[in-house]
Amino acid sequence: MRDRTLAWDGCLNVRDLGGHTTEDGFLTRFGAVVRADSIRQLSDAGWAALAHYGVGRIVDLRFHDELEADPPREVPAEVVHVPVFPDPATGAWAEIDALSAAAPDHATATRDVYLTLLRLVPEGFAAAVEAVADAPEGAVVIHCTAGKDRTGLVTALLLRLAGVSVADVAADYALSAAYLRERARPWVEEAETEEELRRRERIIATPAEAMVGVLEELRRRFGGVAGYLREGGADDEMLERARARLRG
Repeated sequence: MRDRTLAWDGCLNVRDLGGHTTEDGFLTRFGAVVRADSIRQLSDAGWAALAHYGVGRIVDLRFHDELEADPPREVPAEVVHVPVFPDPATGAWAEIDALSAAAPDHATATRDVYLTLLRLVPEGFAAAVEAVADAPEGAVVIHCTAGKDRTGLVTALLLRLAGVSVADVAADYALSAAYLRERARPWVEEAETEEELRRRERIIATPAEAMVGVLEELRRRFGGVAGYLREGGADDEMLERARARLRG
């Protein structure tokens, strides 16, 4: 099996979404969709690797404030900005923080937070999927900052829409913690108390069972990912284009 991990210098969490077996026996296409941490971290060699991969569109999921603090550089591809999380200035994050604090464990907290975010901004997630579905020829890169939460949710929606099993989608999501651990280690080890150390370790974690819980709840509430995306304004033609992007 071809390796999905891409060595783009400067980034740590870059994977092609190709090579996943769907529930009806197909393989998702390589060179169609790539998930990444912030491509602003790429070195010149990393940018060259991105260009060589044939990237035609970059979907940036970051907040407007993040873009102002770290504006996108000139890149050899079309850049589409689609924020999928609520604006930090809104009161939504107080609810999210309370949910996280009340959960009995990190996997449950992650699941509950993700489900709340999906409930609050369905149109944002539908727009992100549409940005992939309607991209020009070439690969589409989806990224946020760490490539873990926002990118993890959008790529989970895409993979599930393409027919990849819940277990395999969750396994792909779970890989991010291992890829990011190297960069996060100094920050984690700087924690001054054991409690803070555990908190920082939780922040970089990507428990597979959390994503399983998210996808199962979307099935229960909406009949699946397609039903959820329709709540955000997606139509059947767009959903089919998104499937075709990964299935060929």
